[in-house]
This record gives sequence, structure tokens and C-alpha cells, in this order.
Amino acid sequence: MSLAERSPMSRRDWLLSERPASRWQARFGRAYVTWRRFAANKLAMLGLSIILALVFAALFADQLATYSPVIGDLKNGRLLAPSAQHWFGTDDLGRDIYSRIIHGSRITLFVVALVAIVAAPIGLLVGTVAGYAGGWTDAVLMRITDIFLAFPHLILALAFVAALGPGIANAVLAIAITSWPPYARIARAETLTIRNSDYIKAVRLMGASPWRIVLRHIMPLCISSLIIRVTLDMAGIILIAAGLGFIGLGAQPPLPEWGAMIASGRRFILDQWWVAAAPGFAILIVSLGFNLLGDGLRDALDPHSGDH
Repeated sequence: MSLAERSPMSRRDWLLSERPASRWQARFGRAYVTWRRFAANKLAMLGLSIILALVFAALFADQLATYSPVIGDLKNGRLLAPSAQHWFGTDDLGRDIYSRIIHGSRITLFVVALVAIVAAPIGLLVGTVAGYAGGWTDAVLMRITDIFLAFPHLILALAFVAALGPGIANAVLAIAITSWPPYARIARAETLTIRNSDYIKAVRLMGASPWRIVLRHIMPLCISSLIIRVTLDMAGIILIAAGLGFIGLGAQPPLPEWGAMIASGRRFILDQWWVAAAPGFAILIVSLGFNLLGDGLRDALDPHSGDH
């Protein structure tokens, strides 16, 4: 009988079996238990909903936006207050702010995804190699990590963007280059706790090479902690990207990047407050979503917490 043909109760029993018959059953069971623990956290589900809404807005921005994000009515549409026609009002160039925020979600998601794809694997590799190898390898890699950690994140990103030149691609690259050291520290700490475990000793006695041990056996054990840290860092990464856009080193006009939108609206903050408030509120909501999601993942993936 296939899994799809089982009743809901028997499927649940199959997932929660204490004696899984296969590796896949064990993996599905762990995933199910983790999801139950995560779903029980209402704030975590709120954070997940916010992030899913961000992804939805980015994927269907062309359908959700009511106007062009880069072309406005400069003659009759400048600095209009929020209304049924323009939900979030218009900016100083007559562009619909709601449409620009919707299209700006693509830039935000691009920054978050690319930084996670670039920075997390670099930190994971550096940390696991340093923790497993020890000796001079550990000393050299950790001193390089300490050099990056010695500078404030935003200042170091500013330095790289100034060297590479303004632009969203260079801003993302600069943020990714400066984001990996905390992940390396976490991966190294995890590796130090498991490198002398019986499990790793058994793999070593079977003749596995150091690289195979690191890549196939140690890295997977560090991923859960890394996922939690990456998710919690996303709010800070969004703020750094917005900060670079605010000072003109991130996305360049007419791209609807939220930080650049706040910069263009700061001149009208007293009278036409919606120009800067709308993108600022978008940054606040998305940052809150990532923080709530990260907290929920930390509780769900913590192996020491019980199922509730």
C-alpha cells in the first residue's frame, strides 16, 4: 500500500514510527516532527506568512502592480496623497508608490537570496575545515575571519561598494563578502563538538578521507544551526541593502529599491509623509517576518527541545 493510499491516522503513525523501515521514512518523520513543532508557534507562522507574501509579490509583481514602477505622471500626479486610485500615494515624479513597493520586493528577495547562497556556503566551508583540521589551518582561517569581524558590517560593505562601484549587483556582492564570518564561527563551534564523536571516529576508521568526512558527515550536522543564523541575519542584510540604497551606493534610479525610495522621500517627510513612510513600513514588516521566522526555526530545529 502506497503512502498516498493510507488513511490520515495511519500516515501519521507511519511518520511517527519509532522504528522506521527505511532512511526516507526516518527523514520524513524528522521533517514532520519539526514541522509540528514549528506550526505550534503562532508568531513563527506569522513570520512565514510574511515571507511567503514577499515571495508571492516578487513572483507576480507585474500582475499585482497597478501602474508602471518607473514611469509616472509628472504633470498631474506628483505627491498625491493615498487614495483609491493610488493606494500608497505617489512620489515626486508622479510614480505610484504601491507599484514601486511591489516591484521593489523583487530586489529585496534578490538581495536576500543571493547573499544566503553566497555567504552561507563560504562560512560553512571555512568553519568546518578550520574546526576539523585544527592546527595552523584553523589558526590561519580564524585569523582571516577575525579580520572581517573586526570591522562593523555596514562600514566594511561601504568600503567594498566604494571600491567596486555603485549598483545593486556590487552591493549584493559586498554584503555577501562581509556576511560569511559569523557563519564560519558557528560552523567551527559545531565541528569542534562533533569531530571527536564516536560517529566521526567510526567513519574515519572505515577509511574515509578528511574531505569526505567534512563534506558528507560534518557539514550536514551544521546546516540546521546555519539555517537559523542565516534567517535571523536576513533582517540585518535587508537594512544594510536599504542603507546602501539610501546613500546612493546600492540600486540606482529608476529601480524601485526601498532604501532609495526612502532617500528620495526624506525631503517631503513633513508634508508628504507617505513617500518615505510606505517603503519604510515595507522594510519593517519584512524584517519582522524574518526575525519571527528565525525564532520559530530556532525552536523547531533545536534538538534539545521536546515535541509539543
